[in-house]
Amino acid sequence: MNLTAFLIQIFTLLLAVLLAPALTGWVNQCRAWMQNRSAPSLIQPYYTLHKLFHKEVLLAHNASSLFRAAPYIVFSCTALAAAIVPTLSTDLAFSPAADAIALVGLFSLARVFMALAGMDVGTAFGSLGARREMLIGFLAEPALLMVFFTASLISQSTSLSTIVETLAQREFTIYPSLVFSSIAFAMVALAETARIPVDNPTTHLELTMIHEAMILEYSGRHLALIEWASSLKLFTYFCLGIALFFPLGISEADAPLQMIARAGVAMAVKLAVGGFVLALIETLSAKMRIFRAPEFLGTAFLLAVLAMLVRLLLETGP
Repeated sequence: MNLTAFLIQIFTLLLAVLLAPALTGWVNQCRAWMQNRSAPSLIQPYYTLHKLFHKEVLLAHNASSLFRAAPYIVFSCTALAAAIVPTLSTDLAFSPAADAIALVGLFSLARVFMALAGMDVGTAFGSLGARREMLIGFLAEPALLMVFFTASLISQSTSLSTIVETLAQREFTIYPSLVFSSIAFAMVALAETARIPVDNPTTHLELTMIHEAMILEYSGRHLALIEWASSLKLFTYFCLGIALFFPLGISEADAPLQMIARAGVAMAVKLAVGGFVLALIETLSAKMRIFRAPEFLGTAFLLAVLAMLVRLLLETGP
């Protein structure tokens, strides 16, 4: 294994884990500004995590070992997913395993354990949230796979590093398939990261909450890991969207370290713009009813399939 690739991989993983709460804080700040409210500090999520890590863990009497292990499994799966997404460079030690299908599998594994943990204690809210979460995942994963398949048709590979290298090296060309894919990806990302209009990460109302319903029984370090994993998943989806649709600025394999530094600046700018856009969407949108979520994600799937058909039937060349 190339030592440089290994060091870049470790640095990328640490960067994602450490900066994920800051992205959440930035989105919260932008949303507060747009709603004419006093904005919380950018590092408020770090204070929250610090507080939770120092609080005592309280568990239900009938909580099983699965309930205790789920936060660690969810955080590990999310961190591994963040590690295989090319953020700064495509020269990653995990590139042979950085397959788009494997990425979807990691997200699915985390979702399954989170849903099982939500039902483990036997509360009504936990079971309600688990059923809703699996419904969202059942509808979102096919659309996400179709987005990846469209990109793989351009690069002739499902490897994320190969896809990013191919898209970054191509001449400036407007691909209609990527336009449809980007819209579908944005819709899936909103659902997968529990954001408005599909879910609301700040509510505890029975009729609206999905993700929050599964974690009501968690406290202390367990809740901190789950909240950290949620921020990391949002960060990973941002980086994945950047890598697929705005790859300019990502260093290629065997790139010198100064190019990686430039890629870091480019990524910071893209994340700041993306966070602002997400806050704008959440400000202008209203939380939809849970029964409208299948229509929302069904539209995302149709757009993703349309993108793949456009690529196969209308677009030619690399």
